[in-house]
Amino acid sequence: MRGGLTEAGPTPARGTIQAVITAMSVLAALALFVASCATGGTGARDEGPAHTDAVAGVTPSPSPSLTPTDAPDRADAVRLVKDDPSVSAEVKRELKPCVGDEYPVDVSYGDLTGGSGNDVIVNVLTCGDLVGVGSYVYRESDGGYENVFKAEEPPVYAEIDRGDLVVTKQVYEKGDPVSSPSGENVITYRWASGRFVKEFSWHNDYSGVVGGDPTASASDAG
Repeated sequence: MRGGLTEAGPTPARGTIQAVITAMSVLAALALFVASCATGGTGARDEGPAHTDAVAGVTPSPSPSLTPTDAPDRADAVRLVKDDPSVSAEVKRELKPCVGDEYPVDVSYGDLTGGSGNDVIVNVLTCGDLVGVGSYVYRESDGGYENVFKAEEPPVYAEIDRGDLVVTKQVYEKGDPVSSPSGENVITYRWASGRFVKEFSWHNDYSGVVGGDPTASASDAG
C-alpha cells in the first residue's frame, strides 16, 4: 500500500533501548499504513444518465482549492461546485447538508478527456428524493481542475460508459409522481478537439416501447 529484533546485549539498558526503538518502528509503520488507506476516493461508476440542456463548451473555471495530486473525495467535490462560477445560484442553494455534514453529491472518477489524471464527475442531488439538479465534469488543468461540462435542468444525472460521458434526463408527463417518470432521454458525449460533442441520443419509454433511433452528431450539446 500507498519490527524488529531485540538484540541480546551485555547490559539490561542496551536491551531496553533496543525494545523502545523496535516499538517506535512498529508504531511508525502502523501510522503509515493507516494514512495510506485513508486517501481513497469514492470509486468509479461506469454507466450513465443525461440531459438535453447540457452545456459541453462551458468556459473553463480552474479551482485552486484542489490540486490534481489529491484524490478528490465528497468534500472536495462540494468545494469544486461551490467555488465554480459557472454553476448556477439555484444549484448552489440546493447544495447544503442533508444530515450532519453529509452533502447530497454523487462523485465518480474516470478517463473521459484523455488527460494526465482521472476526470471528476459530480452529480448534485436533492436531499429528499435524490433528484439530480446538476451534473458536472471537471478536468485537471494548470495545477487545478476546470469545469468542461455542465447540465442543470433537473432531473439529470451523468455517468461514464466505456469512456464516454452519458447524460440521462427523466421525462415526466402530467400527473407522474417523482418516483415514476414516463421515460428518459439519453445523450452520449465524446471528448474531441478539446470539448465534449454529442455522439448520439435516444429516448426510452418506460411503458415498454423504445422510441428514437440513435443518430450520430458532431454538434455541441445545447
